[in-house]
Amino acid sequence: MATFLYKLGRLAFRRRHFVALIWVALLTLAGVGAASAPAAGNTSFSIPGTEAQKAFDLLEQRFPGMSADGATARVVFKAPSGEKMTDAANRATVKKTVKELGTGSEVASVADPYVGHAVSKNGSIAYASVKYKVSGMELEDSSRDALKEAAQHARDAGLTVEVGGDALNATPETGSSEVIGIAIAAVVLVITFGSLLAAGFPLLTAIIGVGIGVSTITALADTLDLGSTTSTLASMIGLAVGIDYALFIVSRYRAELAEGREREEAVGRAVGTAGSAVVFAGLTVVIALVGLSVVNIPMLTKMGVAAAGTVAIAVLIALTMIPALLGYAGRKIKPTGEKSKLLGGGRTPKKPGRPNMGTRWASFVVRRPVAVLLLGVLGLGAAALPASSLELGLPDDGSQPVSTTQRRAYDLLSDGFGPGFNGPLMVVVDAKDSARPKAAFKEVGKEIKGLKDVVTVTPATPNKAGDTATITVVPKSKPSSATTEDLVHAIRDKGADIAAKTGSEVLVTGSTAMNIDVSQKLNDALLPYLALVVGLAFLLLIVVFRSVLVPLKAALGFLLSVLAALGAVVAVFQWGWLSGLMNVEQTGPVMSMMPIFMVGVVFGLAMDYEVFLVTRMREAYVHGEKPSQAVVTGFRHGARVVTAAAVIMIAVFSGFIGSSESMVKMIGFGLAIAVFFDAFIVRMAIVPAVLALLGKRAWWLPKWLDRALPNVDVEGEGLRSAEERRDSDPGQDRELVRA
Repeated sequence: MATFLYKLGRLAFRRRHFVALIWVALLTLAGVGAASAPAAGNTSFSIPGTEAQKAFDLLEQRFPGMSADGATARVVFKAPSGEKMTDAANRATVKKTVKELGTGSEVASVADPYVGHAVSKNGSIAYASVKYKVSGMELEDSSRDALKEAAQHARDAGLTVEVGGDALNATPETGSSEVIGIAIAAVVLVITFGSLLAAGFPLLTAIIGVGIGVSTITALADTLDLGSTTSTLASMIGLAVGIDYALFIVSRYRAELAEGREREEAVGRAVGTAGSAVVFAGLTVVIALVGLSVVNIPMLTKMGVAAAGTVAIAVLIALTMIPALLGYAGRKIKPTGEKSKLLGGGRTPKKPGRPNMGTRWASFVVRRPVAVLLLGVLGLGAAALPASSLELGLPDDGSQPVSTTQRRAYDLLSDGFGPGFNGPLMVVVDAKDSARPKAAFKEVGKEIKGLKDVVTVTPATPNKAGDTATITVVPKSKPSSATTEDLVHAIRDKGADIAAKTGSEVLVTGSTAMNIDVSQKLNDALLPYLALVVGLAFLLLIVVFRSVLVPLKAALGFLLSVLAALGAVVAVFQWGWLSGLMNVEQTGPVMSMMPIFMVGVVFGLAMDYEVFLVTRMREAYVHGEKPSQAVVTGFRHGARVVTAAAVIMIAVFSGFIGSSESMVKMIGFGLAIAVFFDAFIVRMAIVPAVLALLGKRAWWLPKWLDRALPNVDVEGEGLRSAEERRDSDPGQDRELVRA
């Protein structure tokens, strides 16, 4: 591996014009494809294997044109103080608004509140229900704009009007956060390298990689039903790893220059050593992202595969484009210990005998490994304690900030009709195999009325064939509560008894039931996903490190950091700790996608830091250093760069904490705190402490396994052997380059 990448790096350095032309051509081709491709809406949303999805599919068959899984909106009206919604003027305004709401091409139906008895008992609040032909994720912006305009016209007439429902759930814009993240990354890179030019290379290559990846996704969006949300994860992860990978290679190049090597040789060795770590770190990220397919949610699978493709592009760019750019830069890129003239110029050598911060820290840990290990494990363990109270759910309008119209509509409906009115359940009765369908419909309604936490059960509405009916159930409790979830399970349990009595099947669906099913599906998939990702990466790291204990330590450390991060998320977003500082207006269940999403993303980034830091230790150990000294050497060369990479990632993810969307805020905080725990406590404290305690045993590998595993030579032992041969026979240098 190291020898092949060494040759590749030198080739890209010498043929830099050709390499740069290839990447510019690919970026142009992807951009042209994205510009000429037909515009694609958001990807279709389905959750195979859930009861709620099965009910939606049944309704599509038995109620043609009903659009059971279509988006919904509730336009809520409140009369001015001292008036009622039944007053003539207010009634006329609502009638006019209902007519305006029904004019859109994607509108399936609009329910008049005066016809559908949708006026509160005290007469102060009424609502009109709007049903769309497509799901909320597929709804066009023009339909959302028309909905907002109709509500505004009613406000202009003197009513208080708010709009709730999933019809307004547009994809949050994150462009400004990405710009802030890039700006912070630029500052950190300049501080790390002491050079504007060297700092610019990782940013440039990361942006090119993300540009190719996102443009390709856009070009294929319509064909593969990728949708506009698919590129979000790809751009975030692609930018993160793109900067990281280029950062490590440029840093190693400058270190090789500082050892007195010529520039082409330094590039080759940088790509052969740091580039090998980049390849395997990239593979762990790809495994984590592609592994999301085990959840069996098509949208999540597409997002994971698309992001994995962008990561693969980032690896290729780091291995080829960075050497080419270093060739263009020439002597403008200074060895480690020198600063560019752009920043004040001149050589700034360190004071003789003055070790850097990484060396001093590693030496401290090696002297006191037990104390550092206990402190790190106990600290993360304490942070993880709140995770034992983790409650999972999906956000609804009740979790929105109070400044949004969705939240105000939610509160108005709760005041006028009760908390459960915001999350009605749709019960579908399939009586096709029943001898008496009508009797089955009545039996279902009767059984449901006898359950706890039920406010209203509407009469069954059968289809034309009379073999299927829908029943609406309004719970007492709010949609995201555990009581409502218990009610869904109670209805499904009753359904088994009803099926035995009447021969009909009872299914529960609707947005509330779908949220419950999605949460359960994600929860059930977490352990298989964790086993798959950690298991495959464990095998990969055994090959990289030629050790059993080092990969085991890496996996256990990752689990500890993820649990600690989940504990922090629970403390802030579920318990309300520091909620004012984080601007969390509404506490509640943690988003059900959070654990599995955090495992996938953080695992990939954590293994990046593990590979880059520990491969340098492995390299020093293989080249003859004692185990404790190898730990110090690894930190001397790698700690500064890993720290910079982690700070960049924390800054990028923290930019999302300022979002008004509770889901985006939670993801940003969770990923930022997870990277902090993993990079600075696990990789910088626990890892060196464990390696110091293990000594030579850390690099133990059974002989039979050593013979069975391929030798990928990540530490560059083959390059050192070749260098020694060239020193004894200079003619071999030309032979190696020619090869």
